[in-house]
Amino acid sequence: MRFATLSGRVVAIKETTEEMARREYDMLGNLDRLAAPCVERVAVIAGRTDASGRPLPAALVTSHLRFSLPYRALFTQVLRPHTATRLVDALAVLLVRLHNVGFYWGDVSLSNTLFRRDAGEFAAYLVDAETGELHGNRLSPGQRAHDLDIARTNIAGEIMDLEAGGRLEGGVDAVAIADGLVASYHSLWGALTDKETFAVDESWRITERVHRLNALGFDIGEMSIRTASDGTRVSIQPKVVDAGHHQRRLLRLTGLDVEENQARRLLNDLDEFRARVSRLGSDEEMVAHEWLTRVFEPIVMAIPWDLRAKLEPAEVFHQVLEHRWYMSQARGRSVPLAEVVTSYIDDVLRHRRDEATVMGPPTDTVSLSTISDADAPETGEVPTTDTDVVDWRDLV
Repeated sequence: MRFATLSGRVVAIKETTEEMARREYDMLGNLDRLAAPCVERVAVIAGRTDASGRPLPAALVTSHLRFSLPYRALFTQVLRPHTATRLVDALAVLLVRLHNVGFYWGDVSLSNTLFRRDAGEFAAYLVDAETGELHGNRLSPGQRAHDLDIARTNIAGEIMDLEAGGRLEGGVDAVAIADGLVASYHSLWGALTDKETFAVDESWRITERVHRLNALGFDIGEMSIRTASDGTRVSIQPKVVDAGHHQRRLLRLTGLDVEENQARRLLNDLDEFRARVSRLGSDEEMVAHEWLTRVFEPIVMAIPWDLRAKLEPAEVFHQVLEHRWYMSQARGRSVPLAEVVTSYIDDVLRHRRDEATVMGPPTDTVSLSTISDADAPETGEVPTTDTDVVDWRDLV
């Protein structure tokens, strides 16, 4: 995998066979049409040759997801348990969304995922669809269980790899973290798909189920409702569930396209603004426009140009709100927003790394000694006596 600049944007280039490149290109296009979180396809390049005319493998080109981070880039010294838990929770949500549209991944791992900050949490995006299969309907329980088992094994291995490299905080259990993904997945999948039965005079449970899914960030597109033959019981089961409930509402009100948790946080601040200005009876779109121009945009515009690659605007806004809360708690009074923004820029944002284009953590070059011709006998063969046998693993 290599990165390059193309027409002012960063692209990722993966060498593979032409057949696999075209298959993955088509798969990413299908996932995009289904609104699944994944990277954007750009092109398939075949028939490549080097400077001397020798053939090169085909290449799949995708857009680099701005402000996204590989999981190894989400920690500087060691991986803390809380960060690991947030990562697997984000991956569980991604897996549920993919399974919900009938996509079997086949190679679920942290390495095949990119993460974007999402109001204190993470939003996960699929990067590698090479092994994926798209089915017309939801996957069978067996297919979902197999994807989960692959995820559990891969994540445990990746966390153990961090532990072997001394990049894991003491007390972190790699297997427990991987098991947490499975538990988080089953909890969310059950909330989206479980059948619920109640008395016929408890129809309010339908509204409660809808609100519960909305709180999780999902909308119900279609629901199956059946009444018992004796008319005493009603059963409901969501049939079509779409992610992005808060994203769609914020986009409709303000035109801001952000992550789900960011949208939830911005909407909460919008509702508080509406209450503060005593316009509860006003048109929602008008209040949203006023909030956008009086609250959100001034904060975003206050960020100096040289710091705007640090975080997305919506994440900056979320962190400013968090910073205001901590400052107010410390001082025991409400702190003016202008003072909060200045403090946040100088004390927090200025010391962060730029995250607009993070390719991954730096890697090191390791020099290994090899057996020279002078060390070999005149025949050119490597010594093979019991005391001189060279194990290839000692050279890696």
